Amino acid sequence: MRGPEKVPSRSKYMVERKQIEEMVNAFLRGTDYQLVTLEISSSNDILIEVDRLAGVDVDFCAELNRVIVERIKSKVESGEWQDIDYSLEVGSVSLTAPFKTRLQFEKNLGHEVEVLIVESQKSKDRPSDSKPVKYRGLLVSVDEDTFSVDCEEKVPVEGKKRKQTRIVTRTWRYDEPKYVKYDLKF
Repeated sequence: MRGPEKVPSRSKYMVERKQIEEMVNAFLRGTDYQLVTLEISSSNDILIEVDRLAGVDVDFCAELNRVIVERIKSKVESGEWQDIDYSLEVGSVSLTAPFKTRLQFEKNLGHEVEVLIVESQKSKDRPSDSKPVKYRGLLVSVDEDTFSVDCEEKVPVEGKKRKQTRIVTRTWRYDEPKYVKYDLKF
């Protein structure tokens, strides 16, 4: 879905994130697409990732790429920007990338996800140790502040000697996990 476009130029000038973001958001206005990632490296490698509930269309990404190139060229020709050496990559968010927006949670409702939580473990020997714990399960709800995942877990059951496998619904705030991503299985 992506392909970097190298644009040759003569001098070194840093692209301003805010101006690229304004260009992208102006193009996305009135669509159901959302900007998920905008990264600009020190060598002006620009990465733009967009998403929407219905999936990303490659022609849409190609058009966004063309428009951004034209707008940068226009700013250089008008003298507003210096001549720039940059590369531009426009595409959809990777299937295995951690979720960054609520839209991505909504898009993955009903799908298996992986959640990494760093849980604090306090003991006499190590008072502030933390332990990463992965949960896997079905993303079952998404609201304004939280999301819930049905996880299969072994839990103690009254009257039984061994733990039994049960579905446990776990709910987290969006800022709690280290990451949440689609659980890709082959």
